Amino acid sequence: MATMDNLMILLLTYTTQVELVMHLEPRTLTSLRGDQAQFTCSTNEDWEVMLWSVHNATVLTISAKYGILSKKPSVTAKNLSVGRTSRWEMVLERSERNHQGLLTCELPEIGKEAATLIVQEPGTMGITGGNVSAVRGQRVVFECQATGWYPEPSLTWQVNSRKVDEGQYNVSAGVAAEGLYNRTSALSMQALETSHVECLASVSALPAPLASRVRLTVFAEVLVEEKDRTALVAVAISSSAMLLFLLLSLCIVLCYRRTRRAKSGQAEAARIDESESRRSSAAEVTGGKVNLGYAAEVLTDIGHHDLHVDAHSQTDFQSGTHKVPDVVSSSAFSEHSPGLAHVSLEGEEATNIRRVTTV
Repeated sequence: MATMDNLMILLLTYTTQVELVMHLEPRTLTSLRGDQAQFTCSTNEDWEVMLWSVHNATVLTISAKYGILSKKPSVTAKNLSVGRTSRWEMVLERSERNHQGLLTCELPEIGKEAATLIVQEPGTMGITGGNVSAVRGQRVVFECQATGWYPEPSLTWQVNSRKVDEGQYNVSAGVAAEGLYNRTSALSMQALETSHVECLASVSALPAPLASRVRLTVFAEVLVEEKDRTALVAVAISSSAMLLFLLLSLCIVLCYRRTRRAKSGQAEAARIDESESRRSSAAEVTGGKVNLGYAAEVLTDIGHHDLHVDAHSQTDFQSGTHKVPDVVSSSAFSEHSPGLAHVSLEGEEATNIRRVTTV
């Protein structure tokens, strides 16, 4: 009995000494697929060979005297020894899912330590359907899908950078090929204002969640903006049309007045020219002076080439029925008729018969 107790004490002492003189860290390491995985094994005791294994398969052999003896292509090692403490770092350059599990460092003269390597794999994710448009107050549903993750990803939602309560969305899980996971989440919300909606997917090894963002456009806001814009355009068009109408009206009035003045001036000039022409013609024919009170008249009773001058009473003259030149050229006056003088024109034959009053 005493022998058994002494044996147990010796075993406990040996185990305690081994734990004190040999150390492997970290005990658990979570890495993303493709990232490096680093472990260190240290001791303050003398040793000959250090063996590193993954899933009980040796991947690295180190000699205390000669250094690295053998290794797998995906593994490298660094000597970090300081003083009496011997420390070696083993690095998996690219973590793969088949590396996940137990990893050990063994010093045959001292003991063996184990650690756990967890390799996570981020898949793809996104909100299906893209941007959404809705009428104010309408209920809309967004669906987020995460595919090919390990382990199952965490799915959360944000609206305008504010976290959405878990009660407002649901999450369902499924298993994909090669032990990967798929997850789907649906968010139901009321369209109150134009917003940015985000779905976030993450696993613990990710430094930041993967995010997918879409825009929710509320029609009510768009319609109000369009209505205001349309009203401004309508006011601008109306004002422009009114101003254009006023300018056009002013131009028409000015043009009409100018045209009227021009026509009036032309008519007056034509009348003056015609009057002057007639007066000059009469003066040339009669050889007398121009009577400013003369006005032309048309006579159709032409029977001969002599101009008859009838000296009637002053009542006929004052009545203004006939207006003729006051000076004419005559060849002879009739002595037999004191009231009537026959005047024969010299030169060209006369084509008109005029009734004149002698002075």
